[in-house]
Amino acid sequence: MQHIWKQWTKYRVPYLFIAPTLLLLIVFSIIPILIALVISFTDIDLAGLADYSNISAVGFDNFVQLFKDPVFLKSIYNTAFYVVVGVPLVIILSMSAALLLNYGTGRLFKTFRVIYYMPSITNIVAVAVVWGYLYNSQYGLFNHMLSWFDIPAQKWLQDPVLAKLSLILMALWKSMGVNMIIFLAALQGIPRTYYEAAEIDGASKRQRLFYITVPLLGFATFFVTITTLIGWIQFFEEPLVMTKGGPLNETMSMALFIYNNGFQLSNFGYAAAGSFVLFLFIIAATIIQFIVRKKDVEY
Repeated sequence: MQHIWKQWTKYRVPYLFIAPTLLLLIVFSIIPILIALVISFTDIDLAGLADYSNISAVGFDNFVQLFKDPVFLKSIYNTAFYVVVGVPLVIILSMSAALLLNYGTGRLFKTFRVIYYMPSITNIVAVAVVWGYLYNSQYGLFNHMLSWFDIPAQKWLQDPVLAKLSLILMALWKSMGVNMIIFLAALQGIPRTYYEAAEIDGASKRQRLFYITVPLLGFATFFVTITTLIGWIQFFEEPLVMTKGGPLNETMSMALFIYNNGFQLSNFGYAAAGSFVLFLFIIAATIIQFIVRKKDVEY
């Protein structure tokens, strides 16, 4: 015990520095996760909030009902669709934009950096209003542009497949800027000596891109992949403000399903069970990414 106290007094300064962060992590992350886990085993609703005696333990019934619920199963499929289509597109397009903008240092290139980044800081409600007009099936800009090529008008937010792709397009436009900045920062940190040596050896621009630039962007790509993957698993704002999960739950995401059951239907226990399933999906996806990254580094 005395040894522990000596160690604490010796290294107390670092602990004091990280204490605020740990406190915030415990209060706003760990404790809510534990509370949600406890709530997921109950039937708590508005009556239960008013009087705790109305709360009953239901065991694993909420989890069993979740995987029997066709809407929840549909939300899992939709979320997987968003992730499989959206995440690679975000990574590829944001990296491509960063590569293009990194070649120029003039005022025009700096202006485009701001233009690409601006959607990331734009309010989602304002974005939804604008994109709602773009997607309008009667007088929207997209259908007007299709008419130039004699292509019939599309029901962007009414067709099941088109609705999902339309939400992905809007989310892609909004989220690309942040990742582009991350890639730009990583690109500007690559030493010029690598490229100079490659030029002396006669490497082409394509070879320099795929054998120097892309491999040295590995850590930035890993970070962007992790953050983008977590964000798209929690896909929520776009279907909420644009489609409300319709048509026929074809754009319902897991996060929106949890929101509807928790805040619209007041089934807090059922929603907590869904949130814990979503949490497990995020943890599993993150662990898989770290395992894959570790294998890549070893090789």
